[in-house]
Amino acid sequence: MLHDQQILNPRLLAGLAAAGHTDLVVVCDAGLPLPAGVPLVDLSLVPNTPRFGETLAAVRAALVVESAVIAAESRDGAIAETIERLLSGLRVDLLPHEEFKALIRGARLIVRTGECTPYANVALVAGVTF
Repeated sequence: MLHDQQILNPRLLAGLAAAGHTDLVVVCDAGLPLPAGVPLVDLSLVPNTPRFGETLAAVRAALVVESAVIAAESRDGAIAETIERLLSGLRVDLLPHEEFKALIRGARLIVRTGECTPYANVALVAGVTF
């Protein structure tokens, strides 16, 4: 379910629009192993373009999100402040990185950025407006 949004990429917009309540939408760095069979919108262009933070901010603004899941390792990494700021107000569950990688096999959509910072990954749990 979408809010008012400004996303221009038609594949990304369609993927977000298709997300229903409790579906996972993953925004990830350039290095996260991608599970087979999960729809991918690959925005990566060159290292660190687009950045994880700007992509997550755009997706979060467009998608109704009820909670998020991150790898516990990201809490101590270079991306921690960005994740904390962009997920402010949400319930955030922590998983070991290996469990996070297993979780995303069931995602509705993966959005890959050009980010080259370790553990710059989040699984957003789609919500509803009512």
